[in-house]
Amino acid sequence: MTVRIPALTDKLGLTAAEVGGVLLAWGLGALVSMQAMRGVMSRAGSRSVLRVAGPLTALSLLGLAFAPTLPLLLVTAVLFGMAFGAVDIAMNAQGSAVEQAYGRPLMNSMHAGWCVGAIGAGVIGSVSIASGLSLTANLALIALVSLPVMVFVSRSYLADKPVAGAAAETGKKRLPPVVYLLGAIMFFAFMVEGTVADWNGLFMRDSLGAPEALAALGYPIFEAGMLLARLTGDGLRSRFGVKGLMTASGLATAAFFAIVLTAATPIMALAAMFFVGLGVATIAPVTMSMAGTATDTPGPAIAQAGAMGYAGLLLGPVVIGFLSDVTSLRTALGLAVVLGLLIALAARFLPRPRLLAPVRMPERGEERELARAS
Repeated sequence: MTVRIPALTDKLGLTAAEVGGVLLAWGLGALVSMQAMRGVMSRAGSRSVLRVAGPLTALSLLGLAFAPTLPLLLVTAVLFGMAFGAVDIAMNAQGSAVEQAYGRPLMNSMHAGWCVGAIGAGVIGSVSIASGLSLTANLALIALVSLPVMVFVSRSYLADKPVAGAAAETGKKRLPPVVYLLGAIMFFAFMVEGTVADWNGLFMRDSLGAPEALAALGYPIFEAGMLLARLTGDGLRSRFGVKGLMTASGLATAAFFAIVLTAATPIMALAAMFFVGLGVATIAPVTMSMAGTATDTPGPAIAQAGAMGYAGLLLGPVVIGFLSDVTSLRTALGLAVVLGLLIALAARFLPRPRLLAPVRMPERGEERELARAS
């Protein structure tokens, strides 16, 4: 969708402010849904939520494709954001269930799939533009391909770890303090990611004098660094532990973003941006994984931490925009250096994570007995 925003503005004649409103509607829908998932996940579990929200995401994308006016586009953007938010939380809770079933860290490897998807979506969007495919046809095609795929893969989802009826009520109660600490760390990390996605290209072009084509490489290079880090992050976590990995990640994010801001040439800044991606990439997967083991019901904890994290993804670019108006873009982007240091500092307060041990998931017959018992 991101690479087709220019086509969206042309289709409906939107101004930049109206496009910002559409993106805000999507983000707010996602945040509301993520926060609501605390209660839903404690009752329904990640498998049930994914089986409903996955197809709804594809169907709401069809709504975005065919929305004929701005008001209808705003409505469908909210619906798409809500479905996407539910999928994101349930997907991470399902990842926690898989980790516990296997008894070893796997979340970084799973999040590497997101990087592959982001890169692949960009390539598909570029090919669609080059082939003259309209925005409506492009989004409709993606939705119609995604819908049966989501239904098919839903057969492989694991049941969540069974909990007692009283424990299932934790979705309505205050969660352990560590969950909010993890949410704060994810908030800092996602602020960095949102800042890079929305402001790096403009900084490269306007502050470093890079040609627009070269400036546009900053985000893909950042994503490539994230992909590499996530492919190796589970092994690093097993070797150095959560505190060691997240402290190093925060310090690396701060150090290499400082190099980006002080680089003498665009090429130097692009090289440093790769290492910023390496630094920040493992933080969100590790915090999601730890949230999944912080309580006996991982769904509400992941929902709370995820909602806090995605608030940073939305707020980060807005804060940078405000600060750049009152100072300069280079000075405003220094916030990312501060955020990296805050990640390293907050990581020192994390408790020792629970060891992952293989957990036997209930069979279908046992699930029905558990449901009747609760």
